[in-house]
Amino acid sequence: MASRRIRVHIENARDNPELFRITPELWHAACNRHRSLARRLDATIGSDDDTLGDALKTADIVIGVPERREDMAQRAPRLRWMHTTSAGVDTILPLDWLPARAALTNNRGAHGVKAEQFMRMAYTLLHIRMPEIIAQQRDRRWRQLFTGSMAGKTALVVGLGDLGQAAVRAGKQLGLRVIGVSRTGKRVPHADKVYRTAALDKMLAQADFVVLAVPLTPETRCLLNSARLDLLRPASGVINIARAPVADYVALRNKLANGELAGAVLDVTEPEPLPAESPLWDTPNLIITPHISCDDGEHYIDITLDLWFENLARFLKGKPLKNRVDPRRGY
Repeated sequence: MASRRIRVHIENARDNPELFRITPELWHAACNRHRSLARRLDATIGSDDDTLGDALKTADIVIGVPERREDMAQRAPRLRWMHTTSAGVDTILPLDWLPARAALTNNRGAHGVKAEQFMRMAYTLLHIRMPEIIAQQRDRRWRQLFTGSMAGKTALVVGLGDLGQAAVRAGKQLGLRVIGVSRTGKRVPHADKVYRTAALDKMLAQADFVVLAVPLTPETRCLLNSARLDLLRPASGVINIARAPVADYVALRNKLANGELAGAVLDVTEPEPLPAESPLWDTPNLIITPHISCDDGEHYIDITLDLWFENLARFLKGKPLKNRVDPRRGY
């Protein structure tokens, strides 16, 4: 592969929002930014399996995960690398469909800048009790809610990947003390302390803000369960920018309805879109955002393709790929 041209197929899903689609125009613009690498490529672009069958016969690399994934080893005999344009891979697990010879990479690194901006907003909304203020506005009630300075309060960030580290940075910019919890307990920039997940219960009692930023795996499903919600102080708030099933939303709703938590910001729900009849819509002191916390609405594909081309340089040199998904861990 060192000398021959590389066949790349780009697979889009028509039902995805436009910002997630790799159009010919966006692809050519990225190729112009990475001309020396792009000269090695022959690319095809398709949607919803329209041209997928023929493209897979010669594809070395696929960008985008096809909807139909069975028999991939037979259908894509040359496939060596598939890249998903999302960071989470829970919807395509288990990876038993992925040919043993092929690597899967995710889009980790494409979300941090936007997530950091969202997290500054979310911390501030909860601190100044904006969910309660918005409810008062709807009810045409004037009641002044005065809050002190946010500086010195404690944010507990659970999960320290791209999104979690964005939450750490945002917290430090606002003067918060930031504690991190992760599977490894490895230190990350700007966090005051980092602990392994086993310390989570002990850390929850210290938190003014709990941020969920973990990937969805069997180990993280319902991580913030009813018993752990009971460990939080009534003045605490919860922010979820991960996946909905990492928290018990029924228990969270009950806590909010009973005044046992100060507030919550949920950027993810299950299902999505959230049905109009869901009781979450009417939950007091809850702000729901429609899964928009970390995707750049103007440049998401530009960012994605720049990260992909950086990895392509490693691929062509035989170096380990960044963001390679470990099927055993699920991320």
